[in-house]
Amino acid sequence: MPVASSLRAERRARRGERFTAAMAAVVRRLPFGLDRIVPPNLLGFGVISAITFSLNLVLLIVFHGDLHWPVPLSITVAYVAGSVLGYVLNRSLNFRSHAALAPQAGAYTVVITINYFAWILGVGAGLAAVGVDYRLARVIAGACESVYMYAAMRWLVFRDTRH
Repeated sequence: MPVASSLRAERRARRGERFTAAMAAVVRRLPFGLDRIVPPNLLGFGVISAITFSLNLVLLIVFHGDLHWPVPLSITVAYVAGSVLGYVLNRSLNFRSHAALAPQAGAYTVVITINYFAWILGVGAGLAAVGVDYRLARVIAGACESVYMYAAMRWLVFRDTRH
């Protein structure tokens, strides 16, 4: 059993190394001197966020648009699913953290709770409540949350990693 466990750990580490190398290769090709100011983990965060946000939006459309759940409930369930996936992918691929899982997951929970109330429900559901289409409201809230989440993940949640 320990051999299988170490092989899985090695494969995870190699996936993280490949992801980091790919992000660094793309950053090196950025125009206008952006390669000097954009860290590879910012690009990695953007790639992962695009994936998790897409999942979030699809689930929101299914829950509210198809199943007719209330907007706040639809936003909440979709957000939790996207957040869990985002944490796992950022921890393993982008920031490649090796910190203890429980304290780090606790910090992440605080960060996403603040994010949820401020940006997702505050901006997203707030805009929907005043008549903005719920999908557009979620996209606007997503733009706001991306800045907050990157900063919180880089300097609070995954502070054990080199940047």
